[in-house]
Formats: sequence, structure tokens, C-alpha cells
Amino acid sequence: MKKFISALLCATGFSFASMIGLDALGEQQIGGGSAALAGRGFAGHAKTGDFEGVSVINPARQAFDNKVSLNLNFLLGVSTASHSSSSYTKTSVSMPSMNLTFPMADFGTFGLSLWQRYAASIREEVDNEKENWNAEIEYQSSIYELVPTYAIRLPFFRMLSLGASAHVVMGSFTRSLTLGPDNSEIAKEDAWATNNADVTDYVTGDWEIKHHPAYYTFATQYRGRMASFFFSFTTPYTLSNELEYNFRFDELDTLAPTRKTREIRVPAMLATGVNFRFMKRHNVMVDLSKSAWNRDIENVAGSWSMAAVTKTQTDFNLSIGYQRDGSDVFYEAYWDRITYRAGAWFKNWYIKDVSEFGGSVGAGFPLGRKGTTLDLAIQGGVRLSDDDRNWSESFFGIRLGLVGVGSWGKTRGQ
Repeated sequence: MKKFISALLCATGFSFASMIGLDALGEQQIGGGSAALAGRGFAGHAKTGDFEGVSVINPARQAFDNKVSLNLNFLLGVSTASHSSSSYTKTSVSMPSMNLTFPMADFGTFGLSLWQRYAASIREEVDNEKENWNAEIEYQSSIYELVPTYAIRLPFFRMLSLGASAHVVMGSFTRSLTLGPDNSEIAKEDAWATNNADVTDYVTGDWEIKHHPAYYTFATQYRGRMASFFFSFTTPYTLSNELEYNFRFDELDTLAPTRKTREIRVPAMLATGVNFRFMKRHNVMVDLSKSAWNRDIENVAGSWSMAAVTKTQTDFNLSIGYQRDGSDVFYEAYWDRITYRAGAWFKNWYIKDVSEFGGSVGAGFPLGRKGTTLDLAIQGGVRLSDDDRNWSESFFGIRLGLVGVGSWGKTRGQ
């Protein structure tokens, strides 16, 4: 019993897609969750002309859009964590992001995005009828951001744009740890008198930014004939998580709740990227981002001597991608109008000693003449820790994105 709980709590600090840093922030989504972006290894924030919508890392990119676009993205993910002879598999379906961009000619481009920044989800149950005990562990946590953006091209230097965005944080956290009866430490002749009630440590709370409605990203983008690049800076901020702890002996018997507010200092982020275009339709791109975490994260913790903090490291992401643009001539062969993508990435997670290696392939399938596109990306990889005693993880995912493009405000034929 105790070994099982210890193993699960150990896993919460390391790898398992839905279990990474469960008592901290959870798993971090890379780059905004777009299917097109995922298909090229999460690289390409400097690339323009694809109507992929808002870039949460580079809001200046949308200044070069000339049509309204709506982008919806979905993710089906499967991950397996293993250690020695134990393994756990998790399947999940989510909507990592959706966004809208609205160009206003010389007045710039407005955008709005909703994306999932951090997430954690796990539910496991073990029963041992012979020894009369059971255990349940459940985490459900999600941090979403509502991101309004604005970008504009400079009037006398149209190859350069400036952009800014505000990140409004929202979300909730729920944790339930239940231990069933355990008579292992009681003499057999006295076991008949023990209580058969389950004991549950139940915690709930909401996420928000401390003393401020949002944090901010500022970016500049240069678009040349053969190369484009961007630089961006995201401000640091402090997450506030107001928690209520309830200790339950059964559904009707609950101790008086206790409350605590934990604060997590999220560091500033620097990001840059470049896209090289050659032979008109071929693109090679590289993106870098870095956040220098220098403070441990206070855990939810609670009962059963759970760890008080999650140790952190510098969060660093390197993405490399390739894309062959599809032809925009409707009467050409369909296979030539498809956009083809491939990419790879390496990432240090914010959790100490956890790193990720991944790769992906993808394609964009045009639907009709108006620019609507169905994006498909297939991704996979591993998350590892430098400590061999910790869990390792493999993951696989399929992302779907639907991009609708229109020319609002224009009459037919314009």
C-alpha cells in the first residue's frame, strides 16, 4: 500500500504527460497548440502568409495577414509512463487552442486566442481485496489564457511590424487522494474493531494572476523576400492559487476546511525565430525560447508527508522545421496544392532534470476555393530524467486543425 502511494507521488514530479508536475503547474503546452505549428516541430512563428492565426509567442506576425482567419485545433494524445515492471497509459482528447485574426488594412490587425498553457489529468485506482485496502488518486488541473493581440506594420517601412498581447489567466485545480482501510499494523485479534471508512484528502482552487489582470508579450517582426525573423519578450508574473483543503472520512463526515494561497513566480521569456524561403515554396525555420526559472515551485502538498516543493530549471526550447507550401492555384493537381511539413524539437521542462525530444510530420489539405484548410499533424517522442530511478515516458499524438479564411467587409468580386 505505502509503496504504491510513494510510486504515484514520485511520478507526479517527473514524466507522464498528464502527470508532469501535478502538484506544481502540470504539463506545459508548446507554442500555442496549433496543428500546423505542431506539424513542423513547433517551429515557424516567423513565417507569414499561412493564415494560422494568433502566435502567442510572436503577436507581430499577424500584421502581415490580409484576410480574416478562424483557427480551431484538437488533440488526441496517448502517453505511457514506465518504471521497472510498472507502467501507466493515459489517453486524452482536448482542444488546446482556438483563435481569430481580423485585419483592418492600415489600422493594423486585431486577434483573439484561447489556449491551454498548462494541464494535468490523471485518475488511477488500485484495490486489494485480500488485504482489505484500496487507493485512488485523481488530479484535474488546467490553466487557460485568453489572449487579445494587436499588431501593425510601420507606415514608412512596411517590412517591419510591431505587436503586443495581453494574457488573461484563468483555470481551476482539483486533487483527490483517497486511502481505504488498512489493517496491516493492527493485531489480527483486534482487526474486527477497526473503522472501514475511506480517508480522502480533497483540495480545490482557482488560478489567477496576483494583483494584475494580465501579463504581456511584446514583439517585432521583419519580413524580407527570402528571410523573416522575429524577437519577443514576455513579462514575468506571479500566479496565485487559492486552495481549500478538506479532509474527509466519508461523504458525510468532513473536517473543517483549511485555506491557503500559494504563489508561483513565472519568469520572463525571451524568444526568437527565423524562416528562410527558397525556390519560392520551400521553407526552413528555427525557433528558440528561454525562461530562466530560479525559484522552486510550492506544491499543493497536504497530508501523507508529500513533497513541499517542485525543483525547477531553465525552461529552454529549440524547434527546427520544414514546410513546402501548397500551390494557391485551384486548377492545379490536388497533391500539389497540399502543404507538407516536418520538424523536431528539444525541450528542457521547467521541472528539474526533465527533458523532452520529439518529432512530427504534417500536412495541410485545402478544402474548396476560399482558402479553408484542414491541418493534420502526427507527433511523438520521449520525456526523460537524468535520474535513472525516475519514470520515463513515451507519447504519441494526433492534432487536427480547421482554418477558415474570409474577406469580411468586402463585397463579392473585390
